[in-house]
Amino acid sequence: MVHRIIPGGSGAFRPAVRRQRSVLSSLESRVLVWMAERMPAAIGPDHLTALGFGGLLAAGASYLYAARWPGMLVAASFFILVNWFGDSLDGTLARVRKRQRPRYGFYVDHVVDVVGATAVLAGIAASGLATPLVAVALLVAFLLFSIETYLATYCVGTFSLSHAGFGPTELRLLLIAGNLAAIWKPAVRIGTWELPFFDVGFGVATVLMVAIFAASSIRNGRRLAELEKL
Repeated sequence: MVHRIIPGGSGAFRPAVRRQRSVLSSLESRVLVWMAERMPAAIGPDHLTALGFGGLLAAGASYLYAARWPGMLVAASFFILVNWFGDSLDGTLARVRKRQRPRYGFYVDHVVDVVGATAVLAGIAASGLATPLVAVALLVAFLLFSIETYLATYCVGTFSLSHAGFGPTELRLLLIAGNLAAIWKPAVRIGTWELPFFDVGFGVATVLMVAIFAASSIRNGRRLAELEKL
């Protein structure tokens, strides 16, 4: 989860309005500030960003072997928590210490997010836990959703961290819950079909993400058209 702002032009800097209205955002914000205030001075935001990135890579590697050893889904869940700790705390630590680098932070955090999401979904697809085409569809939906969010942040000046009460933290918790459920029931029967558990979850997530992408694109396009009427 990113807590940094973006540039408003090549030479100037225009802060964007961050919107975080997820179910857990209020509690999470207080917890992150509490941890940031007690973080050892030797640990900086970049260390936490690297830790969060490492968590995603380790989660992807864990998924890779989870079809053979289901217990690796527990390991993947642990590394997702590691990712939450590093990715959520880096920006908070920078703000608490008043050592923000908004453009650098925004850029690096989102590059890390995209590469990390690719690593996780690649691990799941390669393991056989999900059909590769389904995993690719979710990755494409995630990239469309991310691109629209970044463009809206730059053009509209609003950085939305959550939609319909769900933000990155809630999505991580859903993924962890899915991991634990997949250990108990790796396949789901729908009528006469038996599908991998992750195919069902990823299919629903893909549809929702594409729907949010479409709705946000139309809303922001209309807003920009009104702002720049000829």
